[in-house]
Amino acid sequence: MEPEILVSTIVRSHDDPAKVIHSVRSIFPDWIPDKNLERSDFPVRRESEEIIGKADSLDNLLSKLREARVLDTALDAMAMHSDDEGTVFSLSRQSASIGKVSFVLEGSPLGGTMEITLTGRDIVIWLEQATWHNGREIVPREVGDELAMNETGDASEWFESGSKRRVV
Repeated sequence: MEPEILVSTIVRSHDDPAKVIHSVRSIFPDWIPDKNLERSDFPVRRESEEIIGKADSLDNLLSKLREARVLDTALDAMAMHSDDEGTVFSLSRQSASIGKVSFVLEGSPLGGTMEITLTGRDIVIWLEQATWHNGREIVPREVGDELAMNETGDASEWFESGSKRRVV
């Protein structure tokens, strides 16, 4: 069963709300924000505002991740802050605006972020299955294994020496 998907983002005073919504919908086409913000002319008097909405599916996101061949990285990034009830991760809105997926692990990049909250039982198992690919038959992966990237995004590197796999 797919988890419940909640997508939120901050529309800052200098952002064009239509472009922000377009950026989110390029990854989550069925996303419906809880409010419609109007574009303001200079000088902008609107404060930063959070918009939130549900999405029905992660299919488009997972398709983009498969196409970019970054499913293992996606597994690590999406599960980094997981617990028994779900997980939360951030994506770059700037990358999304051109239909690409870029995980944000820390800080606030140019163009802003969208925060994705997945809620559901056994979310870690679901993520492992959703990001599965044939390469895992050769190099098995699971959330939190010795090959997972750390919280700064540094990858564990491995190579095979004879018949032993070593983590560097």
